[in-house]
Amino acid sequence: MNKKMRVGVLISGRGSNLQALIKACEAHDFPAEIVVVVSNTPDAQGLERARRADIPCVVVDHRDYKNRAAFDAEMTWALEDAKVELVCLAGFMRLLSETFVEHWWDKLINIHPSLLPAFKGLGVQRRAIESGARFSGCTVHYVRHEMDVGPIITQAVVPIHNADDVGALSKRILEQEHRIYPMAVRWIAEQRVRVEGPRVIVSGYGPPENVLLNPAPK
Repeated sequence: MNKKMRVGVLISGRGSNLQALIKACEAHDFPAEIVVVVSNTPDAQGLERARRADIPCVVVDHRDYKNRAAFDAEMTWALEDAKVELVCLAGFMRLLSETFVEHWWDKLINIHPSLLPAFKGLGVQRRAIESGARFSGCTVHYVRHEMDVGPIITQAVVPIHNADDVGALSKRILEQEHRIYPMAVRWIAEQRVRVEGPRVIVSGYGPPENVLLNPAPK
């Protein structure tokens, strides 16, 4: 069996995307394994998810560090101690320093609940609804210095319904987050992903043939 890529996951909260990654890694043919989960929040629900899966956990409480550089340095130590090859942000709610991003350049990915570059930051589902957009979705991308910016690996598109509230749209998007995050990790582990400037090339896959319309004609 080929060596599996070693993944570290950074969390701050409930860890639903962490759970999706844990489930994917349980498959014998999945080419990656989670070797450490790092949380900046000691009582994060995601830590219990990791412990149930027998994944080592490290708490790096940001309140214990005098500045962001020291905090990031401790996280890097925890990841390197576990020999991590890819870092996945999964609901990690702290800004990362340029030093941290540079250190993990092209080895650090994030999932965001919008179709980037639209609707960066927080409150994205509400903003998408209020804008009158017909579609929303989620994006897996490489992390760069600016928040929610970086080469896009994959996206999933969901329709916005006329009756949607934030909860309904968030649920529809989250289902797709759980689908595409493990998929992106698989592609990276299989060495199918190549970064070319602002773009990502995924070998062996092409664009979908279907066109989505919303509202859809009868």
